[in-house]
Amino acid sequence: MIARNMIEEARNVIMRLGADADNVEEEIQEIKNSLKAETGGPKEALFQSRYIKPIMLAMAIAVFNQLSGINALMYYAPRIFGMAGFAEGAAMLSSVGVGFVNLIFTMSALLIIDHFGRKKLMLVGSIGYIISLGATAWTFYRQGTDFNQTGSLVVLVSLLVFISAHAFGQGAVIWVFISEIFPNRVRAKGQALGSFTHWIMNAAISWTFPMLVGPAAAPGASQAGARVFAFYAGMMVLQLIWVIAMMPETKGIPLEKIQKKLGIR
Repeated sequence: MIARNMIEEARNVIMRLGADADNVEEEIQEIKNSLKAETGGPKEALFQSRYIKPIMLAMAIAVFNQLSGINALMYYAPRIFGMAGFAEGAAMLSSVGVGFVNLIFTMSALLIIDHFGRKKLMLVGSIGYIISLGATAWTFYRQGTDFNQTGSLVVLVSLLVFISAHAFGQGAVIWVFISEIFPNRVRAKGQALGSFTHWIMNAAISWTFPMLVGPAAAPGASQAGARVFAFYAGMMVLQLIWVIAMMPETKGIPLEKIQKKLGIR
């Protein structure tokens, strides 16, 4: 609206979005300044040095999203639960539980993401990942092929905690974060890059997981599962370090100020 000189309409929208009356004119001026700075237009290239920071942030969060092993669980849950000693019917029922927990915690995260912020949710999710994946890997390692009821229950609870951590953290944050860190003139291209990275990594995890663990009843499947889940846990330790050291908080910051915060001119 401001780009088309519809200032009064833009002012009304900003007010409806919850801005303080005292800050409306400041926000309008920031948007005007941002529009003046956008000299590249829709044909401006994404891959240039001025955008290296948002590019790396988008790719990093997308890569870490899949290195948690989330879609290995979503796609191969019955096989994983079969490896943990569940009968076929119980394994399928446990998979339904995974989907239900994912739904509940995703909805919960959507309600609070603008109150607690993206970085806090990522911190909570990363810690939940590490604990749940570590417990799953340790249980597969200790139980081997002779899973008892306690071992099966530990795997079930750990993976439900894992899916909760994902839905509450990465699953809710990734698409919001990627949409916020690129300036308007390359936002569509930046989001496309983040999505491309996410789904390429998804394909890699999806292809490699069944090859690495083998059939659920195969000898050594539990030990292979332990190694795979330990790898995912290790990647989430790296994600936690990345969140603490490099991920900026974007909650409540106008897009124009995020651009300045990332050093984009």
